[in-house]
Amino acid sequence: MRTLDLLRELVEIESPTYSPGVRAVAERMTRELEALGGRVELLPGEHLRAEFDGDGAPLLLLGHTDTVWPVGTLASMPFRVDGARAYGPGVYDMKASLVLLVEAVRLAGERRRALRVFLTADEEKGSVTGKSFLEEAAADAAAAFVVEPPNAAGNLKTARKGIGRFRLHVTGRAAHAAEPSHGASAIDELARQILELKRLGDPSGGVTVNVGVIRGGTAENVVAAEAVAEFDVRVPSTADRDLIEAELAALRPTTRGTEVRLEGGWTRPPLERSPGAAALFAQAREHGRALGLGLHETSAAGGSDGNLVGAVGVPVLDGLGAQGGGAHARDEHVELASIPVRAELLAHLLVDPGL
Repeated sequence: MRTLDLLRELVEIESPTYSPGVRAVAERMTRELEALGGRVELLPGEHLRAEFDGDGAPLLLLGHTDTVWPVGTLASMPFRVDGARAYGPGVYDMKASLVLLVEAVRLAGERRRALRVFLTADEEKGSVTGKSFLEEAAADAAAAFVVEPPNAAGNLKTARKGIGRFRLHVTGRAAHAAEPSHGASAIDELARQILELKRLGDPSGGVTVNVGVIRGGTAENVVAAEAVAEFDVRVPSTADRDLIEAELAALRPTTRGTEVRLEGGWTRPPLERSPGAAALFAQAREHGRALGLGLHETSAAGGSDGNLVGAVGVPVLDGLGAQGGGAHARDEHVELASIPVRAELLAHLLVDPGL
């Protein structure tokens, strides 16, 4: 099975973000895409862009070559096939979907619309170096299809939350723990600020605030002069983002002698459901019915490069990759039977996207 051989090859190229393996995956994908008629360019940062001739404004296919797994993971988590599933680091997020992408372009053949493929090299780190190249690739695109996996039920994604990564620094004044009034505890103030941060969340409305890391102090008998909290914010809409921004800007210290400073920002803008995305999904659902798929649309709490492309006004349909589970976990796996059928679905969209 050619797709299985390619999947094994890609998984066995360990490609954590900013490692040499990212370029190796891009070079392997270059050979595949060139064999299908693409004109491929490796951009600074190891991002891949490929152009395929065809009619109309180009459709944009998005994926990424990096994974979260460090080099050496294969030793304890090798590629393997067990029944209907394949396992290994990055097999689900998103080496199997890269295989699916190649197969979809092959199946679409000369019937497809003009096509542009963009594979980001640092998607797992927020596409820091890829953002400007992504926006350039999207400038004249008619629509974007993202080969991130669907949700657990196999549904496609027409919306994703925006993501912010922030650090709150608190500065106080050191003193001996026997005389705490002579100091100003940064840790005490950070604890109060964390409660305020949690108050900003509204899970029922889709806004979440998670403080994931805290650091501070030097010893148990010293009033802490420094403390830091790192936190994640996720919002479903631009209006929610703007409200949270205003709330964060208004944070003030409550402990005399302390100061607070906020750093960080939004790594992904919200991808809000648009009329264009709705039209793309409606067409995907029709193509899916012919393939025996009962597709539904959903939103996702995590971000993708679709967020960045949607922010420049391009209709986005996400979740067109392979099915499986265990992303970023030791049981990461892909359902092998999903690759050919989802590739055929994507091939139909490359021919007839519904726009």
